Parts: sequence; C-alpha cells; structure tokens
Amino acid sequence: MKKLPIALVVVALALVAAGAWWFKSRPGNGDALVLYGNVDIRQISLAFEGSGRVTELRVDEGDRVQAGDVLGLLDTRTLALQAEQAQAQIGVQQQTLTRLRNGSRPQEIAQERSRLVAAEADALRAGQDHARLQGIAASTQGRGVSAQDLDRAGSALQVARAKVAEQREALRLAELGPRAEDVAGAEAQLKAAQAQLALLRHQIAQGELQAPADAVVRSRLLEPGDMATPQRPVFALALTQPKWVRVYVGEPDLGKVRPGMAARVVTDTRPDRPVAGKVGYISSVAEFTPKPVQTEELRTSLVYEVRVLVEDPADALRLGQPATVHLDAGAAQ
Repeated sequence: MKKLPIALVVVALALVAAGAWWFKSRPGNGDALVLYGNVDIRQISLAFEGSGRVTELRVDEGDRVQAGDVLGLLDTRTLALQAEQAQAQIGVQQQTLTRLRNGSRPQEIAQERSRLVAAEADALRAGQDHARLQGIAASTQGRGVSAQDLDRAGSALQVARAKVAEQREALRLAELGPRAEDVAGAEAQLKAAQAQLALLRHQIAQGELQAPADAVVRSRLLEPGDMATPQRPVFALALTQPKWVRVYVGEPDLGKVRPGMAARVVTDTRPDRPVAGKVGYISSVAEFTPKPVQTEELRTSLVYEVRVLVEDPADALRLGQPATVHLDAGAAQ
C-alpha cells in the first residue's frame, strides 16, 4: 500500500517538470523565442587539378574522410617517364657546370704549352729557310733562287708566325679557364632543367585527389576509366564543421537576438535530445520570407536571416533537416 503514494508522487513531479519545460520553451514566454528553419552545411565539389584518366577511386557515398586522405588517382605513367628524362638531363647539366667551374686541367695546359713550343720551332725553321734563300738570291743577283721559291718561303714564314700567335693565345685561354658568361649559362641551363623536373613532379602530385578537410562523401560523380579535368568534379563532399541552422526572425523580435546568444536546437527525430548552439550571424539586410520558412506571420513580411551555429559531435543533424531553435534572450555566451 505504501508503494502507490510513492508512484503518484513520482508521476506528479514528472508532470510538473514537463510542464515547466514546455512553459519555458513555448513562444511568447518572456524573452524566449522559438524559430523554425533548416540545417545547413558547406559543400565542396572536389576535382583533380590536372587532366587524365582516372585509375582508382578509394571512397564511396557515405564514407567519412579526413583532411589529407587520398580519395582518387590519375594515370601519371607518362609524366613519370618525363620526370626520369628530366632527372637525367639534370645530371648532364651538373657535369657540364662542374667541368666549367673546375677550369682546364694541368694536363691540358701542358699540352697547349707543347703545341706552342712546336709552333715556335716551325716558325724558327721557316725563318731560317727564308733567310737562306734570301742570302742565295742576293749573292747570285737573283739567279740562284727563283722568285716563286722565295715567295713560297716568305708565305711559309708568315703562316708559322701566325700559328705561334694562335698557340700562344690558346695557352693563355687555357690558363684563364672558362668565361664567366659560360659558367652563368651552364648554371641557367641547370636551373631550367631542375624547374622542369619540379613541374613534372608537381603534375604527378596533382594526380592524387586529396580531401581538403574532414567531410562526408555525398556523391561519387566519376568512375575509374573516366577522363577527369579540373572542370569535372569527382566527388561532392559535405563538411562536418561548421554546421548551423538557418532561421528567420521578424523585425519585432530582432532586438531580442544577439550574437553569442545560447540556443537549443530540436528536431522531430530527436525531440528529447536537443543540440546546443549559439547565434553566430545576424543579417543586416531584410528580405521577404522564403517559401520553405514556417512562420505564423504573412509570407510577404520582412524577416532577417539568423544562423545558429551548433555543436554536433555525434553528427545527428543532416543537410536540409527541419529544426526548431529555442532562444533565450537572457542567456548569451
């Protein structure tokens, strides 16, 4: 018999608590506001930065992805071969630049000296031959040597002297080493080859499609074998954060809404489990009430958009889901 009064007391307390909650949250209760709207989130149309044939897609609709996850791959074999070719070209340019910076080897300078000595010897012999012929011509009054032989000896002497000058200049250049312009040109060619390799590697990296943020895959728009371009999205992603409820408040109640005001968001699927939130944005421009908005006022009345940022770690709210927002003008974060 004692259990019956206890049960009655428990039921009565539950009814009182439910009534107090309803009275506090219903419209028109002091400064409390009840607004109706829909859940909204940001979306991403994700496409490859480059063009090519899709070889692999690693996620499907509904999969959760983390920032940096590789979602798809393009065929980059041609680019990989071009990168190997560019790497080999860099090796050639590096060897050329090293050779120019090191200058002439001692053996090369010694070789130029030997050539100069040989040219000087040839010039000395040619001078002696020319002098001897001139002496014979002078002692015989021009009868002992023909004019052609004398001219030929003179020409050989000039050639020998020019060869000496040439070899002397070659030795000087060998001792000086390569010109600064040649070294700078080789450095520029090396940098160009390195830039080409970097470009190819960047294009190869663009063959990986990475998730830019934590999100949920909404749509998979291409399949392996399709040709992808930067203008063709591969996936449509729904970001998990931020998430907000878009509601509209009339001008008479606009003064009751402040940024940072605490809010409770309730959905029809989970009426007993409200989601905490706060007012994050209040439009400064009035607009006509959108058709999907449910209010008790005329649809032609002017309202202001309000975004209520929500904390939804359980990801219970879905894009476009109707929601009821309870605002308490006396509570602000």
